[in-house]
Amino acid sequence: MSEIREIHVPDIGDFKDLPVIEVLVKPGDKVAFDDPLLTLESDKASMDVPSPGAGVVVSVTIKEGDRVSRGSSILTLQMAVDQAPAAVSAVNGTSVADAVKSSPAPAPLVSTPVVPVPAIAPAPTVNTPDAKPHASPSIRSYARKLGVDVTKVAATGKGGRILREDVERFVKDALVRLNRSAPHADQVGGLNLLPWPDVDFSKFGNVEKVALSRIKKISGANLSRNWVMIPHVTNNEEADITGLEAFRVQLNTEGGKDATKYTMLAFLIKAAVATLKAFPQFNSSLGNEDGEPILILKQYYHIGFAADTPNGLVVPVIRDADQKGIGQIATECGELARKARDGKLGPADMTGGTFTVSSLGGIGGTGFTPIINAPEVAILGVTRAQTRPVWDGKGFAPRLILPLALSWDHRVVDGAAAARFLQHLAALLADFRRITL
Repeated sequence: MSEIREIHVPDIGDFKDLPVIEVLVKPGDKVAFDDPLLTLESDKASMDVPSPGAGVVVSVTIKEGDRVSRGSSILTLQMAVDQAPAAVSAVNGTSVADAVKSSPAPAPLVSTPVVPVPAIAPAPTVNTPDAKPHASPSIRSYARKLGVDVTKVAATGKGGRILREDVERFVKDALVRLNRSAPHADQVGGLNLLPWPDVDFSKFGNVEKVALSRIKKISGANLSRNWVMIPHVTNNEEADITGLEAFRVQLNTEGGKDATKYTMLAFLIKAAVATLKAFPQFNSSLGNEDGEPILILKQYYHIGFAADTPNGLVVPVIRDADQKGIGQIATECGELARKARDGKLGPADMTGGTFTVSSLGGIGGTGFTPIINAPEVAILGVTRAQTRPVWDGKGFAPRLILPLALSWDHRVVDGAAAARFLQHLAALLADFRRITL
């Protein structure tokens, strides 16, 4: 026995009106529990909405370009009554039976012969100044984000409707006109930069074109904005972690095979929280009130960490890290890193961060300049520790030295505060007993 059920968007954190960038199913498709139904896109990353049960897609109520929030209808699914309650959904931690609503069965499909029609390219409709442009709310929102006046966009959709492609074509044409009118400078963003070189690399040899992943497209735009708009400064320091590493190895040796695996990242996050409490301006964001800039000091400590995935870097967040032990932090880091590699991170896993740690210790390097993850005001970069001879006043002794790099926003922080921040952090890592003081 089966029945038709209506499937909705599950809990997606604090996000609302997320654009649908891809619908992955169509009527007649068979889906299994947890199969992706559609892909949404936030300013952090893209995410798939999983099916809360197995069945056959009857109808799809959304399309690419629509915007959805928690509870928005996605599709109707014909599923077995006896199996639906057994499948546990991610919707508020409830069963599928609680997450979907019954819907009347559709009318029988009637086969109708299709008469082929020659393809005719639609002539664009140019909106006159007095005419109201025909565009959906999602297209208007998309145009606003790009700074496009929809009344100036030529429409090619049915009935003179403006499509997403029309907006993109308008932007491309505007950029071409801009480059032609200013061949020696790129005025986009008011930066007065030289135009990006347009090179045909194939004339020098064989090339291969590879599409960027969605994560890289999104993060690339954010990183470009952050690097250009934030006055970055980077301070460097070294921490002697000889004793801390020995303690970490000892904990893992004593724990056994199935015990918590303590990582250096977990110790770094705990030390970062203690240092942020001593220097609260690093746990802040710039804001605006009545047209005046203000500093928002946060009383919570949500620490992000850069996770490497096949599709690019993402930044999961350990929430309330000040209230958690190192073992719990290590466990959560491992769980979030696995979700990141599997593409299962949700918006709630990547929002609300107050400070970020980017560790390349497992890969290598002697130092780098991390880019601040706005709206945060600082980020800690860590590379691989190396054993070096260090003078102790009587002779040289082998010590394990960890390079630290702190990038900070010069609008909020100054060099003296950054130097003291790193000194405090290095002292904690050198003698972790200090964290109890």
